[in-house]
Amino acid sequence: MAHCPHINNSTGQFLAESYRMHLMSKKKLLATIVWSATLAATGAMADVTHAPLDAANRGVAAQRDDEELAIHRVLEQFRAIKIPLSTAVAIAERLHDGSRTTDVSFEISGPASYRVRTVGNERIWENVIDADTGSVTEKEISSSLRELDREDLSNIVALKSVKQELSDAVRIAEKAATGSAVAGGLVKQDGKLNFVVVIASDDRLKEVMLEPPRAGKQGATPR
Repeated sequence: MAHCPHINNSTGQFLAESYRMHLMSKKKLLATIVWSATLAATGAMADVTHAPLDAANRGVAAQRDDEELAIHRVLEQFRAIKIPLSTAVAIAERLHDGSRTTDVSFEISGPASYRVRTVGNERIWENVIDADTGSVTEKEISSSLRELDREDLSNIVALKSVKQELSDAVRIAEKAATGSAVAGGLVKQDGKLNFVVVIASDDRLKEVMLEPPRAGKQGATPR
């Protein structure tokens, strides 16, 4: 049965030294979190309209303000939940023996929850985990890897050559950014697989990217 690995002090130090790590500006997964918060605030997708340039510029500033408000809303609700992201990952992985998590995100478009995707046996499963009770709240979505787009499939294939799990990256990122994870996933950069983790730290969201060593290799030097 799959589980969320426990990392003791010595193992944690080894993993931290094995990752190539750097902080990035918030994007990618962060956009998903903001979108969830925006939907929660508006209840619908805004219509696309055409307007003069000055109005468009004002619209950009307003959009920035909306994003900041959305982030504040995410952080406010995230601080109130009982289940950490790492526990939601462990719950999802236990649903299918030997599965590995490919991405997870905190959502507030409905009741606060985590959406977790796991992969195993050439299939991918998506489950929604209640962020207060840890229960599975929606019907599981199951699909074949053949249904994925090229980018997602490439990331999952690359994951097979990596020993570390997303849960390992979450622990390291939380320590590095001094906060709690709200999302995590896989991304390719310069042709190499990376774990990307979004961390809630104080009143900010930070994105941490970690490049794990490939199976059979020793640790890499931090960037």
